Order: sequence, then C-alpha cells, then structure tokens
Amino acid sequence: MKALKKIYFIPLALACSLAVTLKAQDIYVANYGNNSIGEYGLDGSTINASLISGLDYPEGIAISGNDLFVVNSANGTIGEYGLDGSSVNAALISGLSEPVEIAISGNDLFVANYNNGTIGEYTTSGQTVNASLISGLINPSGIAISGDDLFVADWKTGTVGEYGLDGSTVNASLISGLSGPEGIAISRGDLFVMRYGVGEYTTSGQTINASLFFEPNTFGITVLGNDIFLSEWYAGEVGEFTTSGSTINSSLVTGLNLATGLAISPAPEPSGCALAGLGAALLWRWRRPSATKKALSVMATVLAFNRVRFIPIGGANCPVRHV
Repeated sequence: MKALKKIYFIPLALACSLAVTLKAQDIYVANYGNNSIGEYGLDGSTINASLISGLDYPEGIAISGNDLFVVNSANGTIGEYGLDGSSVNAALISGLSEPVEIAISGNDLFVANYNNGTIGEYTTSGQTVNASLISGLINPSGIAISGDDLFVADWKTGTVGEYGLDGSTVNASLISGLSGPEGIAISRGDLFVMRYGVGEYTTSGQTINASLFFEPNTFGITVLGNDIFLSEWYAGEVGEFTTSGSTINSSLVTGLNLATGLAISPAPEPSGCALAGLGAALLWRWRRPSATKKALSVMATVLAFNRVRFIPIGGANCPVRHV
C-alpha cells in the first residue's frame, strides 16, 4: 500500500519540478552601439548582456514562439535567432530598404522600410508575400498589430495610419498632428505612441492623453499587462512605467550601448504540468482525503508561478534619423 501511495504522488512531484524549470519572461534589448542583443530579467537583472553579437546596427526586434527576429538596418536584413541566442538564419530576409521596425501576426512578418516608404509582408520562414504591401508612406517608423488591423507611424508626416493586414487603407491619418512619432504599441484597445515620452489614443483614433508621460530620447516601446517598457537611446537604459503614466523604475536596466528595439518573451504555458499535477492531487484525494488541501495548495502555487499574460509587442526605430 505504501508503494502504491508513492506512485500516486509521483505525477504531482514531477509537475512541480517541471513547472519551476520553465523559462521565465525576459526582456531582450537591441544595442545599436555595439551591434548586440542583451537579455535581462523583468526585475532588471542581467542574464546575458551579449546574447547575440555581430549584428549590423540592430533596431526593431520581435518575438514569435521561441524565435527572436532582429532588424539589421545597415545591411537591410532580418535575422532569426533562438531565445537562447543561437543563430537560425542571420539573413532570413534580405534586400530591404533601411528596415527599422517589425511586427508579427501568426506566421506573417511585417516590415517598415524607412527609406522607400513601404511596409513589406513576409512569412516567418522568410518567404516574400508582398514586398510593397503598403506604399506611399514617407518614413514609416513604427508598426503594431491589433486583430486584423495594422497601425503605422510615419515620422515625417507626424501621423499614425490604420490599414488592413491585406494592405487596404482604413484611415491613412487616423491620428495626426504628432511630432516625429516613433515606435507604437497596443494594449487592451489603447494605442501608445512614443516620441520623447508616450501619448495614449484609442485604436479608433480618439485622444486619451497626448502627453501621458515625458521621457527623453526614447526609441523602443513594448507593453506587458499594465506596464510600459521604453528603451532610452542616449542614457543606455530601459525604463518601466505604468499605462496610467506613473514611473515604476526609469532605470530598470542600465549600461546599454545606444539602446533601440526591445521585446519581452511570452510567458511559459503551464497547462501540461498543472493539469498533470491537478490530476495527481485529485487521485491522492481519493486515496487519502486528509491530503487534499495540501496537494491542491501546491498546485495553486504552480499555477501562480506560471501565470500567462497577454503581451502585445512593440519595438524600436532608427536613431540615426534623429541625431
């Protein structure tokens, strides 16, 4: 009987063990000054300041699954890497015209070409879908996706336009009167536009707060839950703020070298481990009711440790055009 009880408890122990070894969410930051990507914890701790090196003036970055896509603005390429820094294809997409920003929807990757005023569409495996999906822009500097809509910031015209993922124009001047808008990010129906700070708007174009907060020399933006993360070019830092405009830590990550793009890895999926452990807990209850409360308490801890949060990904823009 004792051996049988031990067998019932094995799935719970295994579930807890697997859960605590899952990779946590991390911040990835492009260093324009030394051609690298660094990895940091959400608490600002350094994991690997040179996770990826040998790039060519990296700017916008985006994450899809376990892959990190990096814009090389100088040589007009997008490289693909693992979140562990391993190289998958350093020139997955080439022949771009000073690419500065990328956004991903499913298996499609959208690229803002600053020099020729276009948005190109490619697959995440590198195939060209439409190199000029959207044209007629002047200097597209930021892109973000919400549902079937693609939002594009144009630095020269001071606008944010709305387009379908098929390239159709919804409203080319959804938001206007901006001064050199940079990166943009979307969270819970709100659009955050960056340029020397952040302004907040609805995705239908209404102004919520044009000056949500001021932060000079920002170039990259991403949103995680109720938090906004900004990379600061000259200061070489990543700051953390709330979506309501409060400062959490303006120097969360320091020691960067001309920080540009940034992205946050998705939360690990807890379902397999959690369900296995929960099943073990219920089975243990059948064998030993007195252990129910303790076993379920352990599983609640596992679920909390591996919480899943929605992460809209934003990015950075070319600093050269502002220097």
